[in-house]
Amino acid sequence: MTLTFDRSAYQALLAEVAPQAIETEAEYERLLKVVEPLIFAKNRTPEELALLDLLVTLIEVYETKNYPFEKFTPSEMLQYVMETSGTRQADLVGIIGSSGVVSEVVNGKRSISKAQAKALGEYFKVSPNLFI
Repeated sequence: MTLTFDRSAYQALLAEVAPQAIETEAEYERLLKVVEPLIFAKNRTPEELALLDLLVTLIEVYETKNYPFEKFTPSEMLQYVMETSGTRQADLVGIIGSSGVVSEVVNGKRSISKAQAKALGEYFKVSPNLFI
């Protein structure tokens, strides 16, 4: 089933959020609060996906300009995504392996395979590249 893009629905979302280039920490924080529920929402509309893409781009530009990039390990990124989404290690059992495997992956004692990264990406609705 292909969903069609509804320009008027997208325009309504844009009017509600009023995104613009981020110049202040307050605007950065405001847009982060808009993005977080969109990231973890199930069944996003095409219009919400377009808005999310736009906001993430604006946030990335601001962060690149204002915060030195710190490279996270795949397990640190997994820990962060789990924390922000309220996911427990037990929730990942069966998604990426047994409880022992999940514990080793989350704690950085075992690297994340490409298949596990793909499964994590699907589970969290994010790019698998975050975990590689």
